[in-house]
Amino acid sequence: MIRKLTRSLALALALSLTFTTAAQAQTYPAKPIRMIVPFPPGGGTDILARLVAQKLTETNHWTVVPDNRAGAGGTIGIAEAARAAPTGYDIVMGQKDNMVVAPWLYKNLSYNPTKDLVAVAHVAYTPVVIVTQANSKFKTLDDVVKAARAAPDTITYGSPGNGTTIHLAGEIFNSAAKIKMRHVPYKGSNAAMMDVLAGNVDLMVSSVPSAMAQIKAGKLRPLAVTSAKRSTSLPDTPTVAELGYKGFDVSTWYGLFVPAKTPKDVIATLNTEVNKLLATPEMQAAIIGQGAEPQSMTPDQFGALLKTDYEKWKGIVQASGATIE
Repeated sequence: MIRKLTRSLALALALSLTFTTAAQAQTYPAKPIRMIVPFPPGGGTDILARLVAQKLTETNHWTVVPDNRAGAGGTIGIAEAARAAPTGYDIVMGQKDNMVVAPWLYKNLSYNPTKDLVAVAHVAYTPVVIVTQANSKFKTLDDVVKAARAAPDTITYGSPGNGTTIHLAGEIFNSAAKIKMRHVPYKGSNAAMMDVLAGNVDLMVSSVPSAMAQIKAGKLRPLAVTSAKRSTSLPDTPTVAELGYKGFDVSTWYGLFVPAKTPKDVIATLNTEVNKLLATPEMQAAIIGQGAEPQSMTPDQFGALLKTDYEKWKGIVQASGATIE
């Protein structure tokens, strides 16, 4: 009798939990969603995060609130997301910098992106662009290379911070071109942008979305993009590979992640709604207008990309010799 009662209670509890989980999935989201943005306002990550948050709010009548948690190459915001409760009400816009590169650069990082976070929805990818002030003496990338060879360690380039894909794109180009430009790290893209516009640094290596407004305004001159093919947003700008550095290919991606153990039904809901947005001509035009390329994936596909890039960049970072305390 006791065993039967125990089995009955266990069955009732299991059914109750199943019903509760299903009910939560049906009502999700029942309150505002915080979207952590691990960089300051105005950069490429912030621009895309706010675009997604705005469209989810407008289309689905959800409340998605961007929350900038900047610092340490984006790792502070990612760490906060990894520590959050796995309920689906704390999501983060991550990208290759803090999800793939940072774990191999920072010695004491508090999170493992492949264990502490789960991929939800890929949003976009973008090449990195090398830009200079519009009235700079550097008219082409070859001008930069010649100047850097003539006077090593005097040409400066700014980036959004140490340990970002963008920073390493500059270092990889140093190696490919056999030159030595001096890296100047900033706390986010906006600060670096202000200094290149003011002529305080010679170049900026930037995501296309971060630089696009100033390029369109005629204040920055794009010299080259670092992806394997030209950017849809900058069709007249050559790739680094086209300029004689065959095989050069550095790009970055952006996407949403949640803490590990977030219910699969919640992840599925978020993925479905983000992918619906990415399929609309309006959203595609908005993302391309910012200099990125929209691209949807299932959670499994995005998770596989994360793991592949995670292992790939281990070798790249180790070969560069770069480390950050």
